[in-house]
Amino acid sequence: MTKVLLTLALVFLALNLFGGFHMGPGADAAEVRTVPAKPPANDAAALEAKRQQLAQKEAQLQAKEAALKQLSAQLDSRVKELNLAKKGIEESLVAKKKQDDERYKKMIKIYKGLKPQDAADLLNKLDDKIVIEMLNLMDQKTAVKLIPLLTQPRVLEWTRLNLQ
Repeated sequence: MTKVLLTLALVFLALNLFGGFHMGPGADAAEVRTVPAKPPANDAAALEAKRQQLAQKEAQLQAKEAALKQLSAQLDSRVKELNLAKKGIEESLVAKKKQDDERYKKMIKIYKGLKPQDAADLLNKLDDKIVIEMLNLMDQKTAVKLIPLLTQPRVLEWTRLNLQ
């Protein structure tokens, strides 16, 4: 009988060690062995594949980031070029405006030396834009003498532009 008990104990121990014996619903979790869903080799392969995918995505992101940095540098360079060009254009416009103002002032001196009727006759033959600019640059005393002699629509346009 001792041999039978020893044999049963060995069988029970062997089954318990190799996972072939299930203790039932009341068994402790430490005593119950679970079989993994995937063999360990597949887990390692899946993790390696995932790591490689992440490494590829990271490399792609780094390449895109480098391309964006290069584009940003190009845009910054282009903005600087455009700002320099803008500054040059503004300077040339200021120089042209100054030059035009000097020419207008010379012409105003000439028109100021004429009789008001003669000056008005000449001004009435010029474009509205030129006459309005000349009236803007004239002193008040000269403009007062010419206004009654200029065409009424031209004087009204000059007045509207100065009141805006």
